[in-house]
Amino acid sequence: MEHCTAKESWDRLQADARAVLVDVRTPEEWAQVGLPELGALGRKVVALTWGAGSEAEFLHGLEEAVPDKATPIFFICRSGMRSQKAAALAAQAGYRTLTNVADGFEDRHGPGTGWKASGLPVK
Repeated sequence: MEHCTAKESWDRLQADARAVLVDVRTPEEWAQVGLPELGALGRKVVALTWGAGSEAEFLHGLEEAVPDKATPIFFICRSGMRSQKAAALAAQAGYRTLTNVADGFEDRHGPGTGWKASGLPVK
């Protein structure tokens, strides 16, 4: 598993049309704080909640959304912790090209960090 910033993930998503962004936060977080927007890239974010105790459900949803285990996948959450655990679980399931967005969606690692504070598209 690799780690990158939100800005780096945007650049890499732009460069690779096969790449997928999986947001592992909760529906409440998506509704209250926002969701990354990939419409400019002609894609949608895979919104798939990960949490302790929901591993089997998460993997089932991931396999439906991203059946090719060679697909590059970027995982994002609020701060980079849940997404790292989700990426590790995906690795155990055989996915091979995984990246954790370490600064997450919100600016929990200092001003100007994270997807939203970096000025990346949000809906």
